Amino acid sequence: MKKYKAYAKVNIFLKITGTRGEYHEILSRFMRVNDLYDELSFVSKEESDATLNEFKIIGDFSCTTEQNTIYKAYQALKKVTNSEALEKLMQRYAIKVEKQIPAFAGLGGGSSDAATYLKMCNEVLHLGLSLNELASVGLEVGADVPFFIYNYASANVSGIGEVVEVFDEEPLAFDVFTPKVEISTPKVYKAYRENFYDPIDGFYAQKLKEMPSAEILETMSAKEANDLFEPALQEYKELKNHYREGYFFSGSGSSFFRVKEKNNG
Repeated sequence: MKKYKAYAKVNIFLKITGTRGEYHEILSRFMRVNDLYDELSFVSKEESDATLNEFKIIGDFSCTTEQNTIYKAYQALKKVTNSEALEKLMQRYAIKVEKQIPAFAGLGGGSSDAATYLKMCNEVLHLGLSLNELASVGLEVGADVPFFIYNYASANVSGIGEVVEVFDEEPLAFDVFTPKVEISTPKVYKAYRENFYDPIDGFYAQKLKEMPSAEILETMSAKEANDLFEPALQEYKELKNHYREGYFFSGSGSSFFRVKEKNNG
């Protein structure tokens, strides 16, 4: 059975531009991590399987099926397409996920899995949905899902995640490490709003949108590049023990990354 790759991402920078109700509006540069990915595939259920008519995910997840982003993507797609073929597909097949991307890590693993699942269903069932339509479905699941639908190597992401603009630049390779600190994104955003709220203006936002990622990582500190770094350190003090000089913070954490050093010769 064909395997589909669900790639991780890092946030080269992440700045808050304002609020929209309960949500924070952001401007961020997402870059795909080409050597870190989950693999998804459809696997046939056994005739004797008790879950024959239930949605089944095979993989190492700590959440329930109902909490899983893949299941949420299934529900969102079913609502939009009203497809009987989709229901039949998931009665006959389980979705198998070979996890490599750590959870609660700021690397977009759950969002990438959801996006990949939507694209798999679109392909195998010939649903004929455009990437824009799939991104719209994905946004119902999570703010980061549209980026993974478009599969850009690098993109400026804004609004609450729904505006994804490709950024044409040389992809970078990264060293990524993820401390065993399980971070709650809502908790970090709450701390930001209460103690660090200082949205950037439109002029600075435009400047960041035009700067190559390599230049940003050469000229900014981890704190300057990511507005969520300080709130995360405040809420999860153990993160300080894991921070290494020259590394940057991805999303709301807990992963750190830096550009891989090129080997000479």
